[in-house]
Amino acid sequence: MSRGLLGKKLGMTGVYSSDGRYIPVTVVQVGPCVVTQIKTVDTDGYNAVQLGFGDKKAKHTTKPLQGHFAKSGESFFSDVREFEVANPAEYALGQQITAEMFAVGELVDVTGTSKGRGFSGTIKRHGFSRGPETHGCRNHRAPGSIGCSAWPAKVFKGKKLPGQYGGVRKTVRNLIVVDIRAEENVVLIQGCIPGAKSGLVEIKKPKFGK
Repeated sequence: MSRGLLGKKLGMTGVYSSDGRYIPVTVVQVGPCVVTQIKTVDTDGYNAVQLGFGDKKAKHTTKPLQGHFAKSGESFFSDVREFEVANPAEYALGQQITAEMFAVGELVDVTGTSKGRGFSGTIKRHGFSRGPETHGCRNHRAPGSIGCSAWPAKVFKGKKLPGQYGGVRKTVRNLIVVDIRAEENVVLIQGCIPGAKSGLVEIKKPKFGK
């Protein structure tokens, strides 16, 4: 079985459990993903399947990719990713893999690209406290003194300072699958996952389960 699938983050909502608890969930459109390439130890040195997700027009697809996707059908995909598998012989080109590979109550790892926040200060980026707003204070949002006096008279690497914040690949581990709606290709995952709405995410079975 493939270790994961590609999906699109649709947003957040909440559902009630059977015992009346309110559970905040993220709604993710998972698949259907199409097998576009099968890799084996004999030919590539490892076992994996390449999955395509998201429709794309032919005029927006390069000729090499058009030839690559033609081997698995007539569809073109905006995103492709590889997922490791135990037995590649169980898969065929053009095969569809849906959200039914997951189960309610199962733990999953979700990977996405966090929201980009541009160049941010220390308060927003690192959670620093601001200075007093009283009369005469000149330090409101500045990071403050960062030097090391006469010795070693330098700023050590790794100091928390203003800079680029967000827009990086993040993984949140051991999230619970609350519900699966196979007819809509939708999975409800407890809690929040990285990325903005309509962002691409990878949902994987945990490599290191609790």
